[in-house]
Amino acid sequence: MTALTRAQARELIHGLSHWTQGYAPLPGAADELIGPDGTPRPAWARLARALGPMSPGDLARGFGSAERHIREVGISYRVHGEAADRAWPVAHLPIVIDAAEWKAIAAGVAQRARLMEALLAEIHAGGAAPDGAPPAAAIVGSPNYLRPLVGVAPPGGRHLSLYAVDIGRGPDGRWWVLNDRTQAPSGAGYALENRIVLSRVYPALMERLRVQRLAPFFAAFRDGLAALGAREDPRIGLLTPGPYSETYFEQATLARYLGLPLVEGDDLVARDGSVYVRTVSGLKRIDVLWRRVDGDYCDPLALDARSRLGVPGLVAALRAGGVAMANMPGAGAVEQPALMGFMALQCRRLLGEDPLLPNIATWWCGEPVAREEALARLETLAFADAFVPGPSTLGAELDAQGRAALAARIRTRGVDVVGQEVVRLSTTPVWRDGTLEPRPFSLRVYAAATPSGWQVMPGGFARIAERPDARAVSMGEGTLSADVWVLADAPVARVSLVPQERIRRVSGHLPSRAADNLFWLGRYLERAEATTRLVAALAAARLEGGEGGPGDETVARLEGLIRALGAVPDDEEDAESADGEGGGGREAAAVSLVAALPARDIARTALDDAAAPGSVAAAIASARRAASHLRDRLAPQAWRLVSELSPGAPAGEDEIASPADTLDRAQALLERFAAIAGLVHENMTRSDGWRLLDMGRRIERGLAACRVTGALAGAGATSGDLDALLDIVDCQITYRTRYLFGPAPAPVRDLALIDPNSPRSLAFQAERILEHVRALPALREDGLPEPPERLAATLARGLAIADAATIDAPALAAFEADLADLADAIGARYFPHGAAAERPEKLSGLA
Repeated sequence: MTALTRAQARELIHGLSHWTQGYAPLPGAADELIGPDGTPRPAWARLARALGPMSPGDLARGFGSAERHIREVGISYRVHGEAADRAWPVAHLPIVIDAAEWKAIAAGVAQRARLMEALLAEIHAGGAAPDGAPPAAAIVGSPNYLRPLVGVAPPGGRHLSLYAVDIGRGPDGRWWVLNDRTQAPSGAGYALENRIVLSRVYPALMERLRVQRLAPFFAAFRDGLAALGAREDPRIGLLTPGPYSETYFEQATLARYLGLPLVEGDDLVARDGSVYVRTVSGLKRIDVLWRRVDGDYCDPLALDARSRLGVPGLVAALRAGGVAMANMPGAGAVEQPALMGFMALQCRRLLGEDPLLPNIATWWCGEPVAREEALARLETLAFADAFVPGPSTLGAELDAQGRAALAARIRTRGVDVVGQEVVRLSTTPVWRDGTLEPRPFSLRVYAAATPSGWQVMPGGFARIAERPDARAVSMGEGTLSADVWVLADAPVARVSLVPQERIRRVSGHLPSRAADNLFWLGRYLERAEATTRLVAALAAARLEGGEGGPGDETVARLEGLIRALGAVPDDEEDAESADGEGGGGREAAAVSLVAALPARDIARTALDDAAAPGSVAAAIASARRAASHLRDRLAPQAWRLVSELSPGAPAGEDEIASPADTLDRAQALLERFAAIAGLVHENMTRSDGWRLLDMGRRIERGLAACRVTGALAGAGATSGDLDALLDIVDCQITYRTRYLFGPAPAPVRDLALIDPNSPRSLAFQAERILEHVRALPALREDGLPEPPERLAATLARGLAIADAATIDAPALAAFEADLADLADAIGARYFPHGAAAERPEKLSGLA
């Protein structure tokens, strides 16, 4: 979305108020704005009248607010095959539909949902197919037909909990079904975000037009999920493929909105006929899973063994009734185009009703009669894969050789091909380049299974094509999404998804995967900050010293420490690569800046060279990866700060950055780290997640304190070394207020290591870690400390009695080893994998 200028806003209002001037529907297609009689449809007329009183400034400010919301929240999606997310594109205008027309659409969608549920129940019941059932080949040929699920009664009694259908208006003005979505329908979360975005643009307008709200639909859907559980207060989770999913943002949005934990396959373990989620409190039973993972990937034992997204043993738990799933694996067996030609007959057979929403005419070429019909109409139909969604091929656009190849394929493998009537989609007005233009669109509508029956979302998720002649619309380059407004005839009640219940101050159980990523997010952020502090100290030492000056020893020690941390590649390896030994030398040398730059640019390399594992750029990239798994748990401000972290614009590859430039970049980056730390400290609730994130920071900060103290305050340390150390640990002012003399080794070591009041000392970190592990949940109630607490207490006690004057290199190495052991113990206890996960145990028989 691009915010409108005042002039553009004025033109938009003018265009909607006078749409018959300059707005021409596409020939041969229905139009949402202009009806068959050439006059505006009633819903659009209401929109235009309501827009009239809005000033251009109000409209421009609204679009500016919406644009900021998209940027700040990070609304995004990913096109299949791309690695980077795209910003979510929202059209300036909604699609408006009046109540009477929507009532007919909703009735047709609810009927189709009932039909799909009945057909799935028949398919998975097993046994001989009844008379009139679709051909077996049209079902079992689908990759979504899962034989191990046949005969498995769905826990909760439903195969479908959420159904979606793509519909479009044809040239005759009727709505037609384009595709069924029963596998794991996506887009409901984007429909919600579209509504939030446009509510910022037209808040009063939506009230005036009585736009029906989406919250009642989501509340009913959540009630339907809860009804699947066997317990009175079931634990419900949203099963996601993870952050590399094309719609991960949407999944995180829905999890937050519905109050569900977002879990990946690695979070879950199937055991004894039930499914448990790994949490920092131990294994907790999960009753219902809303599935967004493809059905065949749900269980690598019973289904696709290549899957790394599922839960081994999940199908056995479904068979035992120990967990319910929405939608059941195998639900995608009725969404393939091969079945569309049979749906009218199945509706009459299974429901005893004529279909309220017809399909586009479809011929499955696996049947002889349909195959011959399709061959006879080769030049007028569109042909597509019968089982795998994908682009269609117009027979009319093929040359003679192409049509011959298509005909040969239909004759030899007709079971894999469908022919469909070419229907031009209805168009909707889109604001483009200062004018209103018609563009084709399709509408995805959702139906939720609730305790009181199927409920249809009053609206949906519309996709608007870039090309005027589009026949199918998918989210790709140039495609827009649009909010869908269903205009009620009566005032719309305000509904909140937040239930009225007693107040509580406890959070839900934190999944181990989320805990792991929070812990490592803290570690990577602190690691990046620690290296940035070294870079700043090195740049400052170069500025204060000179060639052959007294600061050379400090510069050498700082450079050695940066190299030891892996923030720059090894010089010897770079030299060999540059000489071309071992092959690929030029490419390897190009990756690392060190191979081509003199030693005095080590600071710049430590900031920018992502190929060096200890560099700031590498640590920031790792922090972003950890944060990408936490979209449902990070506030939008925190996500934006982390995702926008960058060492800054480096000098050109052939330029030498001055120490002053490097120092400026390092200090600017330190300010960004301070902003993140302030947000974490001041805005995050003191929950288990906050404690683990802070523990990660504390462990990494303690390790940094040991390393910089060993390098700069050991035997032979100069005043320049000690001064640099005081800068790195932010203790210059404290030191000067305590001591009247210049930096001395023992007092500096005291501040850097064992002063419990110094926020960057090792002792301060140990005390905070001990506080955190004591506040985290315990697996047992015997009162005995767990391994992380024992190690943290031992480290804190050792530092409390340490003598700064006697701390030497072996003592520092021992402290480092203790911190490493503590980090390992935290991982083993709170982030268990595989069989290491335990259930909480309670003592019995206590008086």
